[in-house]
Amino acid sequence: MTAPAPRMPAAKPDMADLPAQEALAPATPAEARARYFNSGNAFNIKLPPVPGRVFVDEPAAALAAGAPTGFFACDQSVPMGCPFPATTPLMLARYGVIAPGETLAVDMIATGSIWYVISGGGTAVQGADTLSFAAGDVFLLTDAPATLTAGAAQTVLWTVSNEPQLAFDGDLPPGEGRRPVEAVHYPAAEIARQIDIIYDHAPAEGQSGIALIFSSDRQQAARNILPTLTLSLNTLPPHSHQKAHRHNSAAITLVLHGENSYSMVDGVRCPWSPFATLVTPPGAPHSHHNGGDSRALFLIVQDGGLHYHARTMGFTFLE
Repeated sequence: MTAPAPRMPAAKPDMADLPAQEALAPATPAEARARYFNSGNAFNIKLPPVPGRVFVDEPAAALAAGAPTGFFACDQSVPMGCPFPATTPLMLARYGVIAPGETLAVDMIATGSIWYVISGGGTAVQGADTLSFAAGDVFLLTDAPATLTAGAAQTVLWTVSNEPQLAFDGDLPPGEGRRPVEAVHYPAAEIARQIDIIYDHAPAEGQSGIALIFSSDRQQAARNILPTLTLSLNTLPPHSHQKAHRHNSAAITLVLHGENSYSMVDGVRCPWSPFATLVTPPGAPHSHHNGGDSRALFLIVQDGGLHYHARTMGFTFLE
């Protein structure tokens, strides 16, 4: 008589297939709120990547004659799967238009907002601060409500904030008494003077480029413009390029000037056009190229302050 084959134990189900677990018999509302995952299902989240993109329709609409007062957002929330407007996961870029003599109300849920004046001019009023701005100026506003009023000409601005960062965290702006910045104004003439100072000095070996970095008295130690955001005006001499590199911060670039210029982002050629917005995804290899006879200028906002603080910037040259 043949002995029966030993019974094999049933295979255990895969822990990665477990749904979120809840307490069996919670005794309090606080216990009922608990959810439990495991090492199989907690670290397998697949998020959509940050798309590399050049926004050209938005600046065209903003710069069109007779454009109405308001914002044109560079929004990639749908392809990124974000439930709030975002250009990158932690930053939102917009073009702002103010018709002649009209006022644009600004009340962002952000730590602050960075502004570049593309054309026109006017005044920005925020609390006790009044800034008279003109084309080529850069300024920083806090989270407090502000009003921007145009002069006699249509005014177009470009602005980047960290609204997605606060939306993701479910946080509120810092508020009076806890703000890490105050309003700051960087006039175009002073920016040009600072660029000249830089060009009177030789770059160090291995330096990432020739750029002016914007900061303030409150953020001087960190060399940032906001705690989590960095702002630089990058330059390229004629017929030169910035070596291919990568970093873990996402970058949003506003093209200011560049004839026959372009960027290479993750192997894709991205031609420049005046005041286009270029998105460089985090970690993507990229380089910038000036094929013209004059200096190229491009303004770059990164969530670099966040990565510098976390020690995760990961800047690496690739050539």
